[in-house]
Amino acid sequence: MGTLGSRMQASSQDLEEAVETACASGKHGCECRKRKRTAHCDCDSEPDEEDALLDTPRRKKLKSTSKYIYQTLFLNGENSDIRICALGQEWNLHKVYLCQSGYFSSMFSGSWKESNMMVIPLEIPDQNIDTEALQVVFGSLYRDDVLIKPSRVVSILAAACMLQLDGLIQQCGETMKENVSVKTVCGYYSSASIYGLDSVMKKCQEWLLNNLMTHQNVDLMKELGEQGVCCICRADVMEPLIQSSDLFVMQVEMDVYTALKKWMFLQLNPSWDGPIKQLLADADTWLCKRRTELGEEEPFLKTEDGAPFTPVFRHVRLQYIINDLASARILERDNILPPDWLTSVYKSQWFAMLRTEHDNDNGPQDANKEEFESSSMRCGRKLTKDGDYCWRWTGFNFGFDLLVTYTNRFIVFKRNTLSQPCGGAVSLQPRRHLAYRLRLASFDNSGKLVCSRSTGYQLLTLEKDQEYVVMNLDSRLLSFPLYVCCNFQYTSPHMDRRPDAPEPESSARSVS
Repeated sequence: MGTLGSRMQASSQDLEEAVETACASGKHGCECRKRKRTAHCDCDSEPDEEDALLDTPRRKKLKSTSKYIYQTLFLNGENSDIRICALGQEWNLHKVYLCQSGYFSSMFSGSWKESNMMVIPLEIPDQNIDTEALQVVFGSLYRDDVLIKPSRVVSILAAACMLQLDGLIQQCGETMKENVSVKTVCGYYSSASIYGLDSVMKKCQEWLLNNLMTHQNVDLMKELGEQGVCCICRADVMEPLIQSSDLFVMQVEMDVYTALKKWMFLQLNPSWDGPIKQLLADADTWLCKRRTELGEEEPFLKTEDGAPFTPVFRHVRLQYIINDLASARILERDNILPPDWLTSVYKSQWFAMLRTEHDNDNGPQDANKEEFESSSMRCGRKLTKDGDYCWRWTGFNFGFDLLVTYTNRFIVFKRNTLSQPCGGAVSLQPRRHLAYRLRLASFDNSGKLVCSRSTGYQLLTLEKDQEYVVMNLDSRLLSFPLYVCCNFQYTSPHMDRRPDAPEPESSARSVS
């Protein structure tokens, strides 16, 4: 027995040592808890981990006070002390919350009869305000955040302005600026002008300057007029757009005139429905029919139908249309513009040509930004994808044959005299000066700027066949299609004027 007991005791010790060895080597998992722990067992850290988990806070979202107030007081109307009636609907509200509104604060604090009334009928003089807008505006008094749908922002803005809620008015303005598009720009501009949101008007105007020519749209052209959906006055929108040197022109000034012709046709024929590619042909046919069937000999802008469009056509920069033979012939054929407009421009351009040829007018040398803004040549080009491009804008440019190149993310100007053929006369003067501004832009599907760059107003002197790098682009900022818009001034303004002569009108002003 003693020998057997000794053997059993030895076997037990061996088994325990084997288990401990297995635990130390990672075997048997957590079964080692049932055995004698050693200093090498990884399971020793588990109690510490459990303690750490117990000390870790758990985040559970509770119903906020704001949501409770909105649900209980506004939606349920509990403990209401005043009832507002408007547009056939009632709201059980609270004076203490309504006093956040300047409209109600004045009503309750003054000697108005409504200050002691329990039920207040609210007159709604603004047709833009509906019950849904009032629901949002009243609800905004009971919560610290409001979600505004871009399609509903005009109605909410109207209600916010009536109730004098400055914070909500500002939020409506930000919503409008973030959602300007071809479908909203006219409505937003019109509403911003009514309710005094100058920053929204400016944003809409910037959008129109960028997109009116680059992304022509039939519905937009219909809206931009007296007979449009929003009844926007032509003088309020179209005139400053056509006058601006910031208008993104594609391709040359003749395209501005063509766009206005299409726009005028749509204003006088609002039922026209067709693709944008067919619009110009139908506008030309319509003008021709008026001339032949009605026997109209006087310019269209002198007729009763055409007179309202005169202020807008005045700002077309005709001096850059008559410098191209085909374009000049179209002006004569259309007979839209009064002859004296064209006569003054032809005279001005004739003297400019004589100065260049005989009086050594080498171009602008002094900074005259005001003159540049009012009368510079506007032109543009669309680069559909990355690659190598080289082009010139057509027309007689007083012997200054300017080549524009885009390659390897560089935009380069080159004064061409001998290296490449040119359809017109080329100046061989040693140096020529020009004023210019070049802008690049790309847009998303809504017409919003994705990226843009500008050189600003610059003066440049080029020798024969000299090249000049105008802009070096960062590839990370490039997005195609890329729109290139340029403003140029090739001749010095008013060099033929005597010191005692009266101030002449520029081509843009001569038609006004």
